[in-house]
Amino acid sequence: MNFLQSIGRFTFGFLATAGRISLFTGTALMHAIRPPYYPRIILKQMIEIGYFSLPVVGLTAVFAGMVLALQSFTGFSRFSAEGAVANVVVLSITRELGPVLAGLMVSGRIGASMAAEIGTMRVTEQVDALTTLSTNPFKYLVAPRLIAGITMVPILVLIADIIGILGGYLVGVFALGFNPSNYLQNTYDFMEVFDVVSGLIKAAMFGFIITLMGCYHGYHSKGGAQGVGQATTNAVVSASILILCSDYILTQLFFAADG
Repeated sequence: MNFLQSIGRFTFGFLATAGRISLFTGTALMHAIRPPYYPRIILKQMIEIGYFSLPVVGLTAVFAGMVLALQSFTGFSRFSAEGAVANVVVLSITRELGPVLAGLMVSGRIGASMAAEIGTMRVTEQVDALTTLSTNPFKYLVAPRLIAGITMVPILVLIADIIGILGGYLVGVFALGFNPSNYLQNTYDFMEVFDVVSGLIKAAMFGFIITLMGCYHGYHSKGGAQGVGQATTNAVVSASILILCSDYILTQLFFAADG
């Protein structure tokens, strides 16, 4: 009976959490679509998410491209197919590694920051003060972050794609001895528009997930400083897991569409 009680308790807890997240998501989307908007807050969040995340995303992308080129050369050299290194680098970066790595980096930086900021406002009753001042917390706190996340993460991923391909080019030319013109030509010939577009669609979804989880856990935090710390941890972990899960689902959809 204790085992069955544990299963039931877990099931009801999971369903309750899923229901809260669904209601929060619906309310946040409604306020993100409907006016009025707060342009200054949206612009501030765009700068915070996009501009200040660019160094960590760029470093991650360039080293990912460099490592991918080295590992691809190691594998393909066993089959005398070294010429396919450029093809693998551009396909892997644009369709998979660029969006996923950028999403995880932004999740660790922005998701934690949003959860901590909104969580601190919640435990210090600043969110309740907004309601008292006739300002909707969803409209003021959540909607600008959702809009900024959906718009800026794809831009970050596009820049990460360029930097990652550049990293693979540098390793291929200066470390592995490829001809620069041939490497660039192979990259250009093999890359398709659908590869880049699919990665940007993933990035928009990841930006939505990151900001949603950061706002949700911060908005529902309680218990003082310890609760804010727990909300920050939950925001990063949940966003990372959802990024990986949604990445598979979107990849499966794109695979079916491409096939």
